[in-house]
Amino acid sequence: MQTLKIVVTGPFASGKTELIQSVSEIDVVSTERKISQEAERIKQQTTVAMDFGRITIDDELILYLFGTPGQRRFDFMWEILSEGMLGFVVLVDSTRPETFREARRILDTFRSYSPVPYIVAANKQDLPDAWPPEDLRIVLHVEPGVKVVPCVATNRESVKEVLLELLYSILELVDEE
Repeated sequence: MQTLKIVVTGPFASGKTELIQSVSEIDVVSTERKISQEAERIKQQTTVAMDFGRITIDDELILYLFGTPGQRRFDFMWEILSEGMLGFVVLVDSTRPETFREARRILDTFRSYSPVPYIVAANKQDLPDAWPPEDLRIVLHVEPGVKVVPCVATNRESVKEVLLELLYSILELVDEE
């Protein structure tokens, strides 16, 4: 049996915890805490260290999902969580353009840790004010070979599609070697 470590990262309140919770076959190990800074109270809690979930793809393959904190003050966890990853997902709330610059910074940071495959997941594609994935590709300066996929983090099937796209990218790299 093979296990793959996948990291789910992105800006504060982009849906990382929800994504992992919607697909994990185990109760997610979460380090959510009440938000202490008034300016960040667009939600009640935030991840301060990590989220951990697991999904069995088949008899031979298990994914371990590690969600990062999105707040900049907890970014010291990013490098720790990236160790040993075989790929990562940058989750972007496609209804909040004010977070796109932070998403780009996070993308650049994770690319500097390890040359592994990654994809960008455009969350909240079920909402009318969501930016289309191709527009996000432009604004985030995502290279043409990198997939930018639509996502609804609360929908299990949508999350499975995101993870499958990342797995395909990882397999393409393995086949080239």
